[in-house]
Amino acid sequence: MSTPNDFNINNAEVSASADFRASDYIIKDAQQRRSILITVCIALMAVIAAVTGLNVAQPHLALDLGASQSQVLWIINIYAISLAGLLLPLGAVGDRWGRKTVLLIGLAVFAIANLASGLATGVEMMLVARFMSGVGAAMIMPVTLSVITSVFPDEERSKAIGIWTGVAGAGGVLGMFLSAALVDLLSWRWLFALPVVLVIIAVLMAKGSITNSRITSVHGFDFPGSALSLSAIIGASFALHQGPAIGWTATETLTALAVAIGSALAFVVWQRHCKAPLLNVRLFAKRSLASGSVSLLTWFGVQAGVFIVLYPFFQAVLGWSALLATVGLMPMALLMMALSGVAPHLAAHIGSRLTIAAGVLLGGSGLALMALLVSVEGGYISVLPGMIAMGIGMGLAMAPSTEAITSSLPRDQQGVASALNDVTRELGTSLGVALLGAVFAAGYSRAITPSLPGIPAEAAALASQGIANALAIAEQRLPYSDALYQSAQQAFVEGWKTAMLAGVVVMVLLFVFVLLRGPVEDRSNTPSGKKDSLTTETPGKLS
Repeated sequence: MSTPNDFNINNAEVSASADFRASDYIIKDAQQRRSILITVCIALMAVIAAVTGLNVAQPHLALDLGASQSQVLWIINIYAISLAGLLLPLGAVGDRWGRKTVLLIGLAVFAIANLASGLATGVEMMLVARFMSGVGAAMIMPVTLSVITSVFPDEERSKAIGIWTGVAGAGGVLGMFLSAALVDLLSWRWLFALPVVLVIIAVLMAKGSITNSRITSVHGFDFPGSALSLSAIIGASFALHQGPAIGWTATETLTALAVAIGSALAFVVWQRHCKAPLLNVRLFAKRSLASGSVSLLTWFGVQAGVFIVLYPFFQAVLGWSALLATVGLMPMALLMMALSGVAPHLAAHIGSRLTIAAGVLLGGSGLALMALLVSVEGGYISVLPGMIAMGIGMGLAMAPSTEAITSSLPRDQQGVASALNDVTRELGTSLGVALLGAVFAAGYSRAITPSLPGIPAEAAALASQGIANALAIAEQRLPYSDALYQSAQQAFVEGWKTAMLAGVVVMVLLFVFVLLRGPVEDRSNTPSGKKDSLTTETPGKLS
């Protein structure tokens, strides 16, 4: 039974009423919009915290579950892989089933899976629970952004996206901090209590504030496209996560890469010929979609590459605890969150292209500062200026890049647009860890090898594999322990410099690309499909 607030637009009216259709989504009540924004940011924080939380608990996890290092990595990575692979199909499902419906189902799945993770008695149970957490997260994450882009009016949408971007970017560090505190004070099992608490709050708020906007299409769901996208993204994610661990020339890695490339090519061909494609790949001809995607892919790759070096620098080189190390990351995270709110206002005055370019320039400068100033003796102060520049740059660039992606697709496909944004972030993170991590490892190994004369061969071989091994040897108080550890510290700094300079090169290329092909101001948002109708259901009485 329809209510006065339900909208249904028939096929003949679609092309003539695009503006009316867009306005059907908009929530007029400012208080309700604020409640919606808070709700989706809480839900997003739960997902982001689950991505980074286990990184601080690896040794405890291995000990309690009897897991090998390979199994621990799978426990961490299976969440990211299932999340990345299912984002596009489940984002499209949200557009069709209703965003509120999919959000609530995703929150329920996510909460149950996290409870199971916290109660896990073995590796197998933990792997299944983490996989299901990824499934729930893939239902939640696209909806959190698509709700914002659908219900906020044009004059407020950029600011809301900026806040969402700040939570998405800085939430990982905040999640690591809270997780490290829980591990230090309680145990690793309490890591999973944080997402559950956030989910409960999000569910209670969502039931009274979020509308169930969705589309009704005469075309069936694109199952072949969904299967191909799933295969391509999981193949790429598997290769990028496992390649550094098992080797880039390992049969499993090469097979995954082949599956990813073949599936991606087949996906593009299918989408170009499908009547109702999962993702209209022709839209990548738009400067906004292409440049926004490239910008986010690069930014999250560089950010992940910095974190993979910065965090162990604090712990292994400076000797900080996990909790103190996450506190050390806070200036970058907080600046990024703050500047994400400023970026939309700046973009409104100078344009998205120049705002993104300014952020990229600052980010590249931050990497250069970290490469030039870092030293063992200088400690935290030697990397702080670069971190500050990186935080400001990320804040300026990520919000307009996100809006460039979401504004390229019509309002009734914002679930897919948001999922594309999230996939870009996930793949960028995996790519950055794999590539900049490999550059750092090569630089470290190259620097430490000549500095180990007189060190027993077995100890030298272990130390050349990573500074964590050198630290473990140093704790044994052997005659050569101090000399070995000092060599490892200096080698770490040299590897750091190599990785940061590689990042500078990447950012220079991105800067040139954004200046030449960055988004142009185009607020038109005309739906591209035909024969679709839109329904917007409102919740019960709102307080």
